[in-house]
Order: sequence, then C-alpha cells, then structure tokens
Amino acid sequence: MTRRSATYVGFIAVLLWSLLALFTVGTAPTPPFLLNTLCFSIGGLLGLIWCLATGTLGTLRKVPLRIYLFGTLGLFGYHALYFSALRLAPAAEAGLIAYLWPLLIVVFSGLLPGERLRKGHIAGAALGFAGAALIISNGAGNFQAQYVPGYLLALCCALTWSGYSLLSRRVGTAPTASVVVFCLGTAVLSLPLHLFFEQTTLPSTAVGWASIAGLGLGPVGLAFYVWDIGVKQGDIQMLGTSSYLAPLLSTLILVISGVTPAKPVLFWAAILITGGALCAARASYSKSGLTIKRTVG
Repeated sequence: MTRRSATYVGFIAVLLWSLLALFTVGTAPTPPFLLNTLCFSIGGLLGLIWCLATGTLGTLRKVPLRIYLFGTLGLFGYHALYFSALRLAPAAEAGLIAYLWPLLIVVFSGLLPGERLRKGHIAGAALGFAGAALIISNGAGNFQAQYVPGYLLALCCALTWSGYSLLSRRVGTAPTASVVVFCLGTAVLSLPLHLFFEQTTLPSTAVGWASIAGLGLGPVGLAFYVWDIGVKQGDIQMLGTSSYLAPLLSTLILVISGVTPAKPVLFWAAILITGGALCAARASYSKSGLTIKRTVG
C-alpha cells in the first residue's frame, strides 16, 4: 500500500467520527461507561469477523503483550478521560480542549524519524484549530475556575490520543488485526467502571439501539481499524490536520438532522477549516516535500 492510499484509508476514520455526536445523542439515556462497553464490544466483534473472513486471526497470537497493553490503554484511557472531563466541565469547552489532539499530532509528528514539520503544517493546524474553536465554543469563551479540573482532564485526553496515534507509528510492525484485542480489552475495562459508578439504563426505543449499533460499527469500530492503517503507513501530519474536518462535518450533520440550528458562525468555521486543510495538503504534497509512493510491508 502506498503512503497516499494509506492516508486516504485513515481519512475514513475522520468521516466516521463526524457521526459520533449524532449517534451519541440517539443513545440517551445510556450512561457513558455502559455505552463504552457496548460499543467497543461491537467494534471488537466486527474485527473478529473481519479476521475470520481474511484469515488473519492467527496473527493475533504473534503480537507481543506489550502492544496489546499499549493499544487497550490508549483507547480506554482516551474515553475514560473524555467522559470524566465532560462530567466536570461544560461539554463545549471541555470538548474543544480535548480536540487539541489533531494539532498535537501535526506538531509532534515533526519529531518522528523521516518526518519534517513545515510552515504549511503549522499554519494549517492553526487555521483548523481556530475553525474547530468556533464550532465547539459557538464563538464564545467562558472560562470559569471551578471547571479547571475538567479542563485538565480534557487536556490529558488530547495528549493521550495524540500520543497513542504517534506512538502507533513506532509499533508499526503490529498488524491492524490487533485492534480487535484493543477494542475488546477496552470493553472489558469499561464494564467494572460502569458497574461501580453508574446505574444500568438501556435505550427504550429502536432508535436508541440503532444508534448504539451505529457507534459500534462506525465511530467506535471501523474507525479505529482504518485509523490504525493511516497513522502507521500514511501521512500522519496530513491526517492530523484533516481531522479538523470532523467537528465541521459533525456540526453539518447535526444541522441537517435538526439537532442543532444553523448559525453564521458555521460559515466562518467552514472557511477556516477548509483553508487549513488545503494549506496542510499543499505542504504535505509539494514537490519539495515527501515522497508520495512509498510501499510499506
């Protein structure tokens, strides 16, 4: 697979994550860790079916335990921190801080062997971050000291996912099939948290169950498999910057579905995010930049 192809595959995750908010709204009133358990169980089973269909199930025995621990803690840690942050701080502000991870990926990826951080990446990340800030905060910034613990957890959330994505490149020899164990491990770790901290509440409508299935199959399932391919074999800087499209696409989906009203701020955010993506794309695919066709494996 070429580097460009792997980048396109990784971008599928961004598209799937844009459905995360819509599906999550539909799963109410299911509590966070129970939702985590159900969705990652579906994502893990989806991976098992794929492994059986492709004959790659046997490769799971060859993966070192440290890699399974790394992946499971990455997925589990991100979601545990995310849900905790949104309990201790307003969702918009905490969500904005948590969404620093694409910017951190772009900036920190310049430290990876064979990578180079260019001015276009930094400019594109800055533009994308500004657009994401407009979408999530709705153009308003209300910082209140009592929410500092939640903000700090959200920052740890961003560091966790950006670190997981970058370090995935360093364990690139692990097959993507290993994400199966990551998902199932996350479900197993989330279950006791649900039993200890939450009251079991399941959806009472078909829409609620369909939303849970949608999450498990897409944003909390397939997305992690294609993202794994992208960050290991593709252009990680481009993927990090293009991830800013997720809040834009998510907001557009919420507007179209009638969950969120259309606002002028969305227009300006769209300009910033699209401009940032184009700026980063130019930096990544310039003639003086990276080599497009690099075969992996």
